[in-house]
Amino acid sequence: MKRLHVHVSVDRLESSIAFYSALFGADPVTRKPDYAKWLLEDPRVNFAISRKDDNATGLNHLGIQVEDEGELAEVHARLGAANIASQTESCARCCYAESDKHWAVDPTGIVWETYRTMGSIAVYGDDRGQNVAQILAEPVPAAACCNG
Repeated sequence: MKRLHVHVSVDRLESSIAFYSALFGADPVTRKPDYAKWLLEDPRVNFAISRKDDNATGLNHLGIQVEDEGELAEVHARLGAANIASQTESCARCCYAESDKHWAVDPTGIVWETYRTMGSIAVYGDDRGQNVAQILAEPVPAAACCNG
């Protein structure tokens, strides 16, 4: 079995452990004074790259893709139960897809999206993931809901 490894450097370990435990719905399997690790079977990984002249290079955002509305609601509820602010984006048109999303920012400033994709579109669209400073400060514009 292969597993994608993502290692994020954080400045506040305890608040980051709380954030990721809520997001993943699981406690770390390893916890040290300067380290924590989760070995997750769910979610599987969706890794994407993009190039846009107006965006900085580096980590854009991380995310969890779900299969249905129930799973999306479950992850959103976990964040809410942990008092983690998130922003809902319905029928988002980005990354060649139409999706329902919830955006959150971890204690280090890394943007996370949880989303379910309802269909594909022919254009890249508007990727809010790069706009870390604005994710929770600015309301999401109303979108014409998904076609399909």
